[in-house]
Amino acid sequence: MNDENHFKPLKPKNLNQAIEEEEEEGAISVPLDELKVEDLSDEQMATLETVMDIPVTISMEVGHCEITIRNLLQLNQGSVVELERIAGEPLDVMVNGMLLAHGEVVVVNDKFGIRLTDVISLTDRIKKLK
Repeated sequence: MNDENHFKPLKPKNLNQAIEEEEEEGAISVPLDELKVEDLSDEQMATLETVMDIPVTISMEVGHCEITIRNLLQLNQGSVVELERIAGEPLDVMVNGMLLAHGEVVVVNDKFGIRLTDVISLTDRIKKLK
């Protein structure tokens, strides 16, 4: 991927100024490591609180393929479905069906997990919402 698709942390001179500039553009982005409650107005905090408890679904996509209904109906135990993704390529990390990042499978305490290797930039994610 090219550099513009990689996550770049924001380093605004003034967090409130950055928020105001992005509000004018119709989007708000705040670097999570710099987000402090005291930096937000009461209105901004109320807006943030309304979305903090909304559940989202995170899924990892190994790959996909297209097959005919005829072939789909012939699948049974032991069938192998070939995916378009090459072995060793990173998985897609999807949030509510939207690509958020790429990562690799890890095992943590006998459970699968994913290590994020590339996070889609905030700008690119916002563009996909439009």
